[in-house]
Formats: sequence, structure tokens, C-alpha cells
Amino acid sequence: MEGKQNLDRSAILRLLHSATSLTAPAAKRRIVRFRQHGDYERFLLEWSKFDVPDPDASEAVRHLPSIEAFSLPVTSELLASAPANGIWIENDPQVSVHATVHKPAAREKGIPWGVQEIKAPLAWSSTTGHRVKVGVIDTGVDFSHPDLKQSLGRGINLLNRGTLPHDDNGHGTHIAGTIAAANQVHGMIGVAPRATVHPVKAFDHNGSAFVSDIVLGIDWCVRSGMDIVNMSFGMKTRSKSLLTAVNNAFNAGVIIVASSGNDGKRKAIDYPARYPQTIAVGATNRLRRIAPFSNRGMYIDVYAPGDKILSSWLRGKYNEMSGTSMATSHVSGAIALLLAYRPGMTPTDIKAVVKRSMLPLRGTKAPRLTGELDVMRMLQAVER
Repeated sequence: MEGKQNLDRSAILRLLHSATSLTAPAAKRRIVRFRQHGDYERFLLEWSKFDVPDPDASEAVRHLPSIEAFSLPVTSELLASAPANGIWIENDPQVSVHATVHKPAAREKGIPWGVQEIKAPLAWSSTTGHRVKVGVIDTGVDFSHPDLKQSLGRGINLLNRGTLPHDDNGHGTHIAGTIAAANQVHGMIGVAPRATVHPVKAFDHNGSAFVSDIVLGIDWCVRSGMDIVNMSFGMKTRSKSLLTAVNNAFNAGVIIVASSGNDGKRKAIDYPARYPQTIAVGATNRLRRIAPFSNRGMYIDVYAPGDKILSSWLRGKYNEMSGTSMATSHVSGAIALLLAYRPGMTPTDIKAVVKRSMLPLRGTKAPRLTGELDVMRMLQAVER
């Protein structure tokens, strides 16, 4: 019967040889998952004993323990001959961050317009996000930025395990600033200035990551006790591996906030935002209308400021960026405020409060079933 066939040792060794052979340029990175737990354990055992001829090839196999899988290069020939009943093989595609144009900006002391727009400052007498942990799976962070020094906790660099998750792109630093910057006197203030951002560097200097990097990032966030995970990135295709990782986080009580994408589409949004276990975010502009670049429609859970957002940047500087990425960081900060105000809320509770407390959007074509983030209405909604 299907699903009962066990992988023999030769099939496992073929996979490992394919992954570590540098003479197979046609090999494409794929995620291999096992139908039988025993096959997964056998692969693990063979991998631990496997003699890799070239040290560069030893990095080819990535272990994804939370979903009992491995990411490795697999040739088309091996893919065609893989024992269909013993394993699932899917692509390990690259994912991109969700930001459009950016330009250097002069430092603007005080509270950026988006933080004002969602009414975060009005909530600070009641909640500042104290002790809430936000995992930001992104390009890392600028640890020396004066606006972030009080806001950062331990993170991880998945691309270079021995080093800190330093940002070599800027996107992750921008996201961290909107969530939790806390330099009231000389710099900017984020939505939840006493929340703690834990940078998870899964994306390279180009703002690209493999799905397997993101799976590892989500797993780290779950094991490290994050309350919220900010995912300002996406891709067009669905991934069972990514869905399994998102499900694991959801079941562990972690709130995942995900950007919907910048294609201006009306009927589709990117993954992982499209998964119902996440809070899917679209972007608005200063006029409280949906930004032209933002995806929109029935899959969006909430909109937030995402157009021309000023935030922290590399080397202590500032940058203005647009994208659903920027909107997502506003929502993550707002949920940090809510969780500090009402600890112990589940992802389902949080999503219900966010959707119940939205402010209707401006514009005759604005959807009636969704609206813009409003922190004060969120806090009032949990009092009812």
C-alpha cells in the first residue's frame, strides 16, 4: 500500500552522493521529506557516517529537524527515479523580501507618521510592549544603531552560524526600527519601544533566502520562546514544508505576521501570508487608502501604513522604504503592545481582535470586510 514502502540503504546513499557531488551542476536544491519516521532516522544515521570527500560539499545537506526533512541538491535523474512511495520531494525555492524602492532620508526625530497613524503613542501610557519577544526573520540587524541598542535580544545567523546576525542589506534593520526603536531624545520611536527584537538572519545581502532557511528560522523562534514572528517576505508558490513549519509555530502559540506582497493584485497574495495560520498584511498610504503597490482582496486580514516609511538603516542612518514589509512591522509592533497589555492571548484570539477593531478604509472601492490597524481600538476590543 502507498506510504508503507521503506527506503532501502542504497536509495538513501544515492541521495547523499547526489547532494555532495560537486560534479553535478544540474542538481537543484530540493527539500526531501520522509513518509516513514524510520526512514528519516535511517537517513540521519547514514548522513552522520557519510564520508564527504570535499569540505565544501559538507554544507550541501541542511537538516530541518522540526519537519523531519533535509534540504539538499537533487539531480533531475535522481528525482525521476526517487522511490515515490518512500519520500516527498519538493523544490527549495528562493524567497524575497517585500520592499520596493528605498531612498536615504534625513533623521527625523520623534514619531514616524505610520506609528502616529495607528495611534500607538496613545497606548503607551497603558502598554509599551515590555517583555514581549518579536522574532524578525529577515536580513539581520545593525547592532550599533543608536535607536536599536535598547531594543535587541539574542538572535541567530543561519547563513554563518559562528557570527552575529549582522545586517548587510538594510531591510531587517528597517523592520526592527518600526517595531521597537527606542531613542526618544535623539532618534525615532517604534510602535512598541519596550518590546525586544530577536534578529534571525535567513536572508542574504540581496534580500534572498531559501525556504529551508525560513523553516530553520521559524523553528529557532519556536524553540527560543518568541511571542511573535515578523515575516516581511513572500513567494508565489505554496510549499508543504513551509506550511508545516508555520503550523508548528501556530500550534505552539506563536503569532505569525506576514506581508501580502507588492504586485498590486486584487485576488491573490503571496505565501506564507496566504496561509490562514498567519495574519496577512496589506499596505496603506498617508491618505488611509490602499497603496497602489499592495496586494489586496479577501485574503488580507488587516492593512497598515506601508508607503514612504522612515526607519533605521545601516551604519546608524535612516531610510525611507515602501512595501507590505513596512506595513507588517507596524502590525507586529501593535500585537506586541496588545500582548504586553493582555498576556496569554492565543494566535486565534489575537487575529480575532485585530479583525474586530479595524478602522474602515477611505475610498469608494475600499473593501468593507477589512480595514486599517488601530491600536486603541484593539485595546478597547479586549476589554469587551
